[in-house]
Amino acid sequence: MDELESRFYKTFANLPLGVRDEIVLVMNNQPMTWNVIKLEVEIKSKLSKEALKLMDELKLLREQR
Repeated sequence: MDELESRFYKTFANLPLGVRDEIVLVMNNQPMTWNVIKLEVEIKSKLSKEALKLMDELKLLREQR
């Protein structure tokens, strides 16, 4: 697991359940919720790498400690 995936899971785990269904990004004119991004990360899709990079740039992922 790379650093961005690890930071995503750490952030995701701390989200309230209701927030996980909210749209966090729009990529390729498609809305993406936290849950959708999690599914993409689990299958290690190309889209997940792009989403994680964008989330990092937007400072949506927790920093490593």
